Amino acid sequence: MPTDDAPATSDRHADALSVPAHIAIIMDGNGRWANARGMPRAAGHERGVEALRRTVEAAGNLGIRYLTVYSFSTENWRRPAAEVNALFGLLKTFIKKDLARLREEGVKIRILGRREGLPDDIAVLVDKAERDTAENNEFFLNIAFNYGGREEIARAARKLGMAVARGDLDPADVSEDVFESYLDTSGMPDPDLLIRTSGEYRLSNFLLWQAAYCELVFFDVLWPDFDRSWLEKAIRIYNERERRFGAVTTGDA
Repeated sequence: MPTDDAPATSDRHADALSVPAHIAIIMDGNGRWANARGMPRAAGHERGVEALRRTVEAAGNLGIRYLTVYSFSTENWRRPAAEVNALFGLLKTFIKKDLARLREEGVKIRILGRREGLPDDIAVLVDKAERDTAENNEFFLNIAFNYGGREEIARAARKLGMAVARGDLDPADVSEDVFESYLDTSGMPDPDLLIRTSGEYRLSNFLLWQAAYCELVFFDVLWPDFDRSWLEKAIRIYNERERRFGAVTTGDA
């Protein structure tokens, strides 16, 4: 069950955690955070970027190798134009302000999602972020932007179908592994843990293929208030789970 209480933690307690290799986060609740304070929704998104910075730092310090965050979905285009433009502006600010530091710290950035339809300046920055960090391998930060799980699967199927049509791929050789190689997350492990903030209980079209066997944790906390203590709490919950991947364990009948 979700809770609003994230206990204080220390590095000593963090060392005892079995840390998942890959954590995914649906960063939800920026608008509600702002509304509760009588502030414009854009202010909530700005505070959400601060929470993202805290979380990236905490994840790296905890030894997590992959962090995938849901920043802007294909459905978010339905929001008011002013809010969409504000979200674009925050992505630009994040990349311009943080890219040099992330590059120096060995962070590799990958942007997941459809590139078509993005404003030209955003597309240029996305390409720059990936290009400038392409050789890094200390920490992998994946930002799902203009992303939808169903759209990703359909796009992968189209690319696979084109490979078959060209004669580059025999349909008989299409397996799960082959299909995964056409997804935006090709080459990285599936998430072990998926966290959603703000008290909502759904995936919202996020990593539908990749999340098949990840552990799900839902918190009531709104994303702008998320910090290392909440991340550690999610990892402790993950440590209490038994991951069986469809198999049975000793004692199961």
